[in-house]
Amino acid sequence: MLSDSEAAELLSFLTPGTRPDVKGQATEYFLGLSGHRDGCRFLQTKPDLLAALFALTSDPSVAVVKDCYHIFINLSADETLHQTLVADVKVLPVLLKNLLDPDYLFSDQICTILSNLSRYEKTCKTVFKVLQEEVGLAQLVEIFCTEGYNKKAKLHYLGPLLSNLTQLPEARNYMMDKDRCVVQRLLPFTQYEASAVRRGGVVGTLRNCCFDHKHHEWLLSDAVDMLPFLLLPLAGPEELSEEENDGLPVDLQYLPEDKTRDEDPDIRKMLLETLLLLTATKVGRQILKEKNVYPIMREFHHWEKDVHVSAACEKLVQVLIGDEPEQGMENLMEVEIPDDVEEKLKAADVKEQQELEEQEKKQEGEEEKTTDIRFTGLI
Repeated sequence: MLSDSEAAELLSFLTPGTRPDVKGQATEYFLGLSGHRDGCRFLQTKPDLLAALFALTSDPSVAVVKDCYHIFINLSADETLHQTLVADVKVLPVLLKNLLDPDYLFSDQICTILSNLSRYEKTCKTVFKVLQEEVGLAQLVEIFCTEGYNKKAKLHYLGPLLSNLTQLPEARNYMMDKDRCVVQRLLPFTQYEASAVRRGGVVGTLRNCCFDHKHHEWLLSDAVDMLPFLLLPLAGPEELSEEENDGLPVDLQYLPEDKTRDEDPDIRKMLLETLLLLTATKVGRQILKEKNVYPIMREFHHWEKDVHVSAACEKLVQVLIGDEPEQGMENLMEVEIPDDVEEKLKAADVKEQQELEEQEKKQEGEEEKTTDIRFTGLI
């Protein structure tokens, strides 16, 4: 690691007036340093170095700016540096201002940094506060929903940023303001084929919004009509009976033979978790049963190979085919669980996780065996 005198010498190179090649070598060195945890922790103790590196994100040299942004992507991936970056280096106002520029070359890097910084609740609150002051969530959603807003950047990581922000009740309240129609604008992105990052970010946002059970009836009503957008990525080409098809939302009826499911298991799992959240209220359960969700889940479960996604599907199916909870327990999000029952549930969760991990290992072992046989045949 650098001594204080070496750090001071390198700091002297991180100025606008330094020769571009020398400055480039210095930023390249710090990029390497930021690539591992010890290097990040060392830089955390040097706020003057961090401030100088961040100032160089407006350098005339594209190579220098690129290095600096990648340094801050690495640093923001380490949770222990979040407060330093937002409170001491004060990166947020500059990042957000540049993000608004439709011609800015490094907006994708900015989206990644903001996504990293908003992962944990404490710093997420700061990100949301500065975002509201500098840009506003309305503008952020507008940028996200405007295809080609920036011709030089794809902005896919705005999806995870929105998902992270909606861990906060105040961000969810904005998303579900009935006069703004924000949730409705996000729904089509559950089938956005060009990027799993953007798609997953939107599904994560919708899942977070469903934690507020008072909005379930509205989310499932014709005003939003969320259900088809959650089900379509999970539906396949299997033929259902006429009766089963007739009970489904129109968009799910008589799907073509080439219909495919979402290829990302994490996204499939989040979609199932969102549906499960919607069954926490009596009205949600009634609507999902009336809309014939069960046949879609039945066929999905036959198809699904990932043990964790299968387990999430089984939980949803149990609710769909199970009896209604007794009176006074209709809203599962408001039921108070006794301490002893909570302990048993936690133990059951641990056991389930262990069983899933064992299944996963077994599955991997069988795949390896298959591979070995295949190679043996080739020899």
